[in-house]
Amino acid sequence: MTNTRLISPSILSADFGNLQRDIEMLNQSEADWIHVDIMDGQFVPNISFGFPVAEVAKKHATKPLDVHLMIVEPDRYLKRFADAGASGLTVQLEACPNLHRTVQVIKESGCRAGVAINPHSPVSLLEDIITELDLVLVMSVNPGFGGQKFIENTYKKVADARNLIEKRNSKALIEIDGGVDMNNAGKLFSAGANVLVAGSSVFAASSPSQMISSLKHA
Repeated sequence: MTNTRLISPSILSADFGNLQRDIEMLNQSEADWIHVDIMDGQFVPNISFGFPVAEVAKKHATKPLDVHLMIVEPDRYLKRFADAGASGLTVQLEACPNLHRTVQVIKESGCRAGVAINPHSPVSLLEDIITELDLVLVMSVNPGFGGQKFIENTYKKVADARNLIEKRNSKALIEIDGGVDMNNAGKLFSAGANVLVAGSSVFAASSPSQMISSLKHA
């Protein structure tokens, strides 16, 4: 899976007054997934959106919804987000005391199962679950806000995740979220990443669809 290259633009940076327009732009672009950040103001110091926006995104999107739950007690909402149209559900390692069970519930709901780790969490914490995962999301900023500066230690963590996946014969893809732009996209793919989440760098570009293409072929 090392040469899989996917782009998952984050609608956290989209224009909410024109969400349908922005999602239709993503449908026409080289984007592979559409990233939906769910924040509760508890696990992270920000509130984003919930089921209604996920449902609107699903209604207009022709690409899979890549839903990232940055919330406490995600187990309470897994089925609801699956029903709202998520193709993939990613939970935060730090929010899941019974991670194995949470991952099983995600899979039973028919979604791709992902686990995200914050910048301070070592990849080694995933060792006992890596073979169950479809996706490892390495946070390259502290979660909560778009537009933050990329943390350089991310390259090492991508390499660590790649080593762990290969050592355990896992099929998991490696996704990166936070501060992704043309300065680091190529290096992240070279380090072993498969999926790049890009928000501000896409939606602030003069041509978002051209930026998606540039990131994908970086």
